[in-house]
Amino acid sequence: MKSQKSMYPAVLKLCAAAVIGLGASAVHAGAPVGMATASAAQGVGVTSQTDRLIVKYKDEAAPGSKAVAKGLSRAAAASPMAASRKAVVDQVGRKLSLTMKELHTIGTGARVIQMNRKVTVAEAARLAADLMASDPSVEYAEPDRIMKPMFTPNDPYFGQQWDYTDVIGGMRLPAAWDKSTGTGIRVAVIDTGYRPHVDLQGQILAGYDFIKDTAISNDGNARDSDASDPGDWTTAGQCGAGEPASNSSWHGTHVAGTIAALTNNGIGVAGVAYGAKVVPVRVLGQCGGYTSDIADGIVWASGGTVSGVTSIAARAQVINMSLGGGGACDTTTQTAINGARSRGTVVVVAAGNEAQNASNSSPANCSGVIAVAATNKSGGRASYSNYGTIVDVAAPGGDSGAAILSTLNAGTTTPGADNYAGYMGTSMATPHVAGVVALMLAKNPALTPDDVEAKLKSSARAFPASCSGCGAGIVDASAAVDAAAGTGTGGGTGTTMSETESNNTISTANSVATSGTTVNANMGSTTDTDYFVVQLPAGKTLTATMTPPSGSDYDLYIYNSAGTLLSYSENGAGAADTATSANTGSTTSARYVRVVYYSGGTGSTSGKYTLKLTW
Repeated sequence: MKSQKSMYPAVLKLCAAAVIGLGASAVHAGAPVGMATASAAQGVGVTSQTDRLIVKYKDEAAPGSKAVAKGLSRAAAASPMAASRKAVVDQVGRKLSLTMKELHTIGTGARVIQMNRKVTVAEAARLAADLMASDPSVEYAEPDRIMKPMFTPNDPYFGQQWDYTDVIGGMRLPAAWDKSTGTGIRVAVIDTGYRPHVDLQGQILAGYDFIKDTAISNDGNARDSDASDPGDWTTAGQCGAGEPASNSSWHGTHVAGTIAALTNNGIGVAGVAYGAKVVPVRVLGQCGGYTSDIADGIVWASGGTVSGVTSIAARAQVINMSLGGGGACDTTTQTAINGARSRGTVVVVAAGNEAQNASNSSPANCSGVIAVAATNKSGGRASYSNYGTIVDVAAPGGDSGAAILSTLNAGTTTPGADNYAGYMGTSMATPHVAGVVALMLAKNPALTPDDVEAKLKSSARAFPASCSGCGAGIVDASAAVDAAAGTGTGGGTGTTMSETESNNTISTANSVATSGTTVNANMGSTTDTDYFVVQLPAGKTLTATMTPPSGSDYDLYIYNSAGTLLSYSENGAGAADTATSANTGSTTSARYVRVVYYSGGTGSTSGKYTLKLTW
């Protein structure tokens, strides 16, 4: 997508989606190690086992509490547990062949009970629930979980990476790093190439330069296996009459750093998925890049065949495209994306920087991609960010006063020294999401591109500030990893139900009350349409996934109670459709999910489809 202040003319090319923000936000490699360092917030993680329960009885209170002052003796909570209560505790423990021992009373008035061995937190929770059911005098019982320090990198500029840690506008990354770092995942950065950088040492795999036109490549040759970035600087008028001169952006290097900069190495910045590797695919040069080159880059990176080019050693499981231009999604790009998805590669794309509806921006408007809007430090839509129903999720992209810090090069035209700088744009938001996808796939490699999108959306958190048209919410790295592992709470356990006809209107919609419900339904005829209603709680995001019968094309839409279209998916024959809608209000709000026939089978056999609804 073009930047707010266009770097290149919009003629027969696509360009990088960054609003370059240098100046006060720039941090240079030559600065002393201790300079510009903010203390990183400390947090805690939790282990999966424990050997203790915390049990609070209704008639016991904390020392010094109001209850004690009103007559409950302080010794009642501090003295040994009554024999009758201990007998119930022992009985509950025997169900798992555990012996139980009281350790001490804590400041809240609760008692700590130790088991003779460690069990999972889930098993401990079931023991606690059993104890509460067995003894009505128990006020509450719960596992005494073991906490541990969250990983906080020692990179000197980590304190300036608000986009990772800020409690309002950040992505909650430290908690995610305790569960996944992206190890084993390859992320293709389809961009301007890369510059070797001390903070990317060992993070860059063999890539490819797909630029055929030497007037754009600026490296003296056409396609080759050298994906390094010689610079994309231009002279006045070079990219069209009236276009000003521009310095080299080193855009791909900035994007790569956000995804996988070395972390905890005492240098520079941290990467979102620092255990992952970057495959640089060079498609943008002076004045941008051609769709044909970009399409070949998508095919090659995802493990497809490009004539005359040696196949990639191992396909990238994720593609990051922080680029784009105006107009509809062209067939060439859509075909390349379809191929990538069929090979299991997740495609993450910038929504664009024109502050307009993203439906006018390609490839964000292509089917099957994860389109990313940009938020600012307040968690609202960045001033430049595109928006609309095709946007899937949002992530920090920076705005005035708070840019996204990452790896760069100091050269204004040709390469210079390593440095770091702050950029702003949906280009910067997109690698945050691509990095989180890498964390998810490292945790669960079996996830399909549709699985990844659905789990990203269902685990996203509500916007803390205005962000209309920004998708399901701000990507929450920790919650997304939990969702990938199947340990998150966003999906619900759910149930199965059957469609009840006639449900052809909003007023006759089938009600779905349980998150995670799978509806077994059918498209009765070519004129059939089915409605389902969910009462969506405040702060929750509804994710609807419709899987049609093989060879059939049904489409998916979500409306509010006024009949306003909020989200939709119109994938082709045989492809599942996923749409989401977030309730950013303070009260429960109805969402109407509609399935519509487009082509293919109908009837009780050939028209069978499933609809899964989670929130």
